[in-house]
Amino acid sequence: MNKYLDISPEVREALANGRPVVALESTIISHGMPYPQNVETALRVEKTIRENGAVPATIAVIGGRLKAGLSEAEIEYLGKKGRGVAKASRRDLPVLVAGGRDGATTVTTTMIIASMAGIKVFATGGIGGVHRGAETTMDISADLEELAQTPVMVICAGAKSILDLGLTLEYLETKGVPVIGYGTDELPAFYTRRSGFKVDYRLDTPEEVAAAFRAKLDMGLHGGMLVTNPIPEEYSMDPERINAAIDEAVAEAAQKGIKGKETTPFLLARIKDITGGDSLASNIQLVLNNARLASAVAKCLANG
Repeated sequence: MNKYLDISPEVREALANGRPVVALESTIISHGMPYPQNVETALRVEKTIRENGAVPATIAVIGGRLKAGLSEAEIEYLGKKGRGVAKASRRDLPVLVAGGRDGATTVTTTMIIASMAGIKVFATGGIGGVHRGAETTMDISADLEELAQTPVMVICAGAKSILDLGLTLEYLETKGVPVIGYGTDELPAFYTRRSGFKVDYRLDTPEEVAAAFRAKLDMGLHGGMLVTNPIPEEYSMDPERINAAIDEAVAEAAQKGIKGKETTPFLLARIKDITGGDSLASNIQLVLNNARLASAVAKCLANG
């Protein structure tokens, strides 16, 4: 057991008894939505996982401790503190832990802490990737490197459509990360169901997804697996409308000189404003959809 890691009693008991557990990130709480909607959404996602037969493990860094499984009070704390909580990627963990600080975990750090705890399935909204213009800025999310080395399955609604999706897929291919389309041959683009880019493989049931990941682990292959789950049709946004909003937000970020880890929160906030809040409503629904699928896959893995 890692000496910096705290596993909640509920999660610890589930893991000890071979019950399905689903990891959840905390950046969506502190950096993804305003209070109290962020707390309400986090608790709603946890409830959805429980209703679907699994145990939620929301992950964060609180007071320098790596947390796998948060109490409602801890989720409330992160929600109220908001952007006062550091957005924690791999590079930040040593300083946050040594200094007794708080951190909201990204896809990267959620994977790291989940793996430390023995959790194999993680549900999120969308992963980071290769940013537009990365051929000159070198702005590439650490999420892609983590997928290449940490044995956790990430279930998401595709890469965020603020990214260069083609280059993101190329990067994942280079790193040997399988990109699975759940019930689709095409990479979902977060707010919309289609991107025009093909995934590596289409799998249509939780059993098939679990079997593929189990085989990967059994063969001792490094890294995780990316399962892309399209946003439900009724919540999918019009591609022209959302792409226009993205283009406007990207241009504004460039004009203001926003770079690095501040880019994604800025773009998502601006897209929400430009779409009159519709993008946030879609974001919530796709996270719930991913939580349901993650619960089903985690149950298949637990059942062997």
